[in-house]
Amino acid sequence: MPVELVGVGHRFGSGPWLFRSVDARVEAGSVAAVVGPSGSGKSTLLAICAGWMPPAEGTARTSAPARPDRPPRIAWVFQNPHGAPHRTALDHVALPLLAHGVPTRAADERARRLLEEFGLAGAADRSFSTLSGGEAQRLLMARALAGSPDVLLVDEPTAQLDQTTAHRVADALTALHAQGTAVVIATHDPAVRDQCDQVIDLGDERYRGGGR
Repeated sequence: MPVELVGVGHRFGSGPWLFRSVDARVEAGSVAAVVGPSGSGKSTLLAICAGWMPPAEGTARTSAPARPDRPPRIAWVFQNPHGAPHRTALDHVALPLLAHGVPTRAADERARRLLEEFGLAGAADRSFSTLSGGEAQRLLMARALAGSPDVLLVDEPTAQLDQTTAHRVADALTALHAQGTAVVIATHDPAVRDQCDQVIDLGDERYRGGGR
């Protein structure tokens, strides 16, 4: 099971609980949405899934079931995208492939396919600094997928996108079943939520015990 949460709860210091008693299992090739009002802890739960932050209670595990011989590959796409200003969009996607030993030609071809999937085929040779916020967000999603992660964590992927582009991105993220990536998406977008296999609603009363 790439992502498993058992009785997970979190608060900062002695402050109020953001959430409690979260139980979830995200299988390889499935997509889970984390939803809830602002301040309910969606980004915090992603950080716990990534292993960047231990939960205040419960246990969180990530794994690569198909490759138990190595740690899981975890990719995170932040809500506010950052990249190398003078590198091209193609560079951003191809470089992780080259770093994993993929031959130059094959890396270039896969990078271009990923850019096309996210509606960025025409931006391949543009530098990161010339991209709009929405374009940069989509670019970093394409880059995250280039490394074939076991777990992909995405924070508000459609927040800066128009409706048409948001639907395209949602389609791309939820079409990862064949790759076997477990995807966890923090989102306010009903279009994204509706395409996910399961929903973890942090606004649900069952997760608010001891909360604000």
